[in-house]
Amino acid sequence: MLEALITSKTRLKLLLKFFLNSDTTAYLRSLEPEFDESTNAIRQELNRFEEAGLLTADKKGNKKVYHANTGHPLFPEINSLLMKYVGIDQVIEKVVKKLGKLNAVYLVGELAKGKNSPIIDLWFVGEDIDKNYLLELVEKVEEILERKLRYIIINSKDLQDFLKKKNKNELLLLWEK
Repeated sequence: MLEALITSKTRLKLLLKFFLNSDTTAYLRSLEPEFDESTNAIRQELNRFEEAGLLTADKKGNKKVYHANTGHPLFPEINSLLMKYVGIDQVIEKVVKKLGKLNAVYLVGELAKGKNSPIIDLWFVGEDIDKNYLLELVEKVEEILERKLRYIIINSKDLQDFLKKKNKNELLLLWEK
């Protein structure tokens, strides 16, 4: 769907990278192997986004590190559009709101890092979640999205332990009670 509107593959990859998870940062040379594209093509798109005010950049040593400008008026709309593109909005609507004893849902994995993936990895944070009901809902959502949904259920303490050890950019909060 989005490929019909945004014909540049590099531009779409950059949108996913920076606007799906606004905490993501990257510099030009780190994007080259990730996107499997020439630095020139990536540089052109980064410059366009920066000129439009959608991305901002900071100098760190000899590197120019880019990140999404969350203060841009279009940021919320672009983020929402990308959530719909990867199907996360439907996961929240169909699964999360019906589980009851849930505290939060996090997106992890490739999508949380801003890389398109056929798999949506989720962490459900809560106690006493009905696993059978969750499995039933996940199967329905997978059919609708035509993407695989992987998930784990963790408690709040395990989440806090993870956050102490890992980079918070690896998690994207989707829903919180």
